[in-house]
Amino acid sequence: MTPRLLSSGPTMAAVTSPETSPQPRVYFQTTAAGSTEEPETPVRKQGRVTVKYDRKELRKRLNLEEWIIGQLTYLYDCEEESIPELEIDVDELLDMPSDDDRGARVKDLLVDCYKPSEDFVTELLDKIRGMQKLSTPQKK
Repeated sequence: MTPRLLSSGPTMAAVTSPETSPQPRVYFQTTAAGSTEEPETPVRKQGRVTVKYDRKELRKRLNLEEWIIGQLTYLYDCEEESIPELEIDVDELLDMPSDDDRGARVKDLLVDCYKPSEDFVTELLDKIRGMQKLSTPQKK
């Protein structure tokens, strides 16, 4: 028996079956308000949920993140697991009005790094120039 969420609105269940369809489907199942009994035959409305991301931008972002990790392991002279807890948020940097603001933000994050970080900051700013924010997916 599968657990059920008791609510007055529709419930959602993702159903994927390789025999029926190569793409995942989402079915909305409606129940009577306040009803705790399982309906004998559930009413199913089939819907597709598709959101397409710009794969090129995703690949650029992944490559950038891998490069950042490599640079941080060099700057902190440690393994990836031992890098101090810091977050270089590319979307936050892209929201800033100028390269000077971006550079200052990254330098603030690297305040406890004992190696020179100017080259890292300059190259990071070059790499993010022209990138798009990925916080909201692009619909096609």
